[in-house]
Amino acid sequence: MSKSENLYKLDGTVPVGQAIPFGLQHVLAMFVSNITPIIIIANVVGIESGISASLVQNAMIIAGIGTLIQLYPAWKIGSKLPIVMGISFTFLSLAISIGLSKGMGTLMGAVIIGGIVEGLLGLFAKHWIKIIAPIVAATVVTAIGFSLLPVGANSFAGGQGAAEFGTSQNWIVGTVTLLTCLGFQVFAKGYIRSLSVLFGLIVGYILSACMGMVDLSGLHGCGIVSLPKFMPFKPVFDLGAILSVVAIFLVSATETIGDTSALASSALHRDVTTKEVSGSIACDGFVSTIAGCFGCTPITSFSQNVGLASMSGVVNRFTIATGAAIMILAGIFPSVGVILTSIPQAVLGGCTIMMFGAIMFAGFNMIAKCGFGQRNLLIVSLSLSIGLGFTSVSDIFNIFPDIVKTVFADNCVAVVFILALLLNLILPKETEEKA
Repeated sequence: MSKSENLYKLDGTVPVGQAIPFGLQHVLAMFVSNITPIIIIANVVGIESGISASLVQNAMIIAGIGTLIQLYPAWKIGSKLPIVMGISFTFLSLAISIGLSKGMGTLMGAVIIGGIVEGLLGLFAKHWIKIIAPIVAATVVTAIGFSLLPVGANSFAGGQGAAEFGTSQNWIVGTVTLLTCLGFQVFAKGYIRSLSVLFGLIVGYILSACMGMVDLSGLHGCGIVSLPKFMPFKPVFDLGAILSVVAIFLVSATETIGDTSALASSALHRDVTTKEVSGSIACDGFVSTIAGCFGCTPITSFSQNVGLASMSGVVNRFTIATGAAIMILAGIFPSVGVILTSIPQAVLGGCTIMMFGAIMFAGFNMIAKCGFGQRNLLIVSLSLSIGLGFTSVSDIFNIFPDIVKTVFADNCVAVVFILALLLNLILPKETEEKA
């Protein structure tokens, strides 16, 4: 067996020179999304620029550490699957609310405790995971794919809120990037085909640089080495904040179950195991506690990387670990981070649209394996129609308390999960009929 074939196996030796481009591909797919929540919180809450820059560096390092733990578990923490971790968007609105009203110390205290709660939930997953039937997991994976489509579209157009949103420049760059990815996916041979996203990113980056869309001004005055700052905010433990954050951690755990299930199904072509789900959630939680100690909001599995693994078929743990190492280096050496963050949103959008579609397809495939009986039809159709429909007009939740709106109004995955879970528990088994 050639070492190139090991790229498509969890374990096995892959030459470093061959592993690095595949690892880099995973980093580029998620890099901007990883640091964006920190940047938004810092700007809205009003964190001074020196600390803000330090938090961005910390976010890169935490993402790298979390990914390594997923790949190479510490005790029962980690799934031993090629899952890439990063700072979660799920907590963003609540984090801003707590940061503004009660301060960053209170937010970090809630993140630290909430992470421990999710971590323990993961360690004891074997006692409750059976209530999440395969049709529930399949519906959640499908919802994740649908929920990410607007993210890809916004990036393609230049990034939500950008002054040049939807301009011809962004359309050109996004389209060329997408066509490059598609061309390599269709016409390239061997393992080169699995690097379609990286080639798309490179071509898109070069084109956008020629069009004056790349900003490298951050390199001026950029230090050589920047070590992570521990406890930039003194934790304050407020019960109300903790309970609110724990509620969102439960949503994050749901997304992690969906990502882990999708990865096993679409990239490894098998069902996920209880041990893998348990380790994945535990990593999510306990590494989030570490993130809180470094002033960052919680970490979670990144769906775009699940889509990339599904599309490329590359699942080798060592290969993905090179990407984790690149993230850690980006956190220690600021110049690396500046270069990686200079990738225009349109370039990322051109790549991620294909990956998000791959997640949606994985969900369809999982549903097909569960069967198209009447009972499954009710669970999937009702969960998705209410979950996707209601959250697209989030004002429909205005009659509910703030905590309910925070958890559900803008998170279709949470709504879909709750509905699918309840319907699976409530609907009588005898209504099952073959389609």
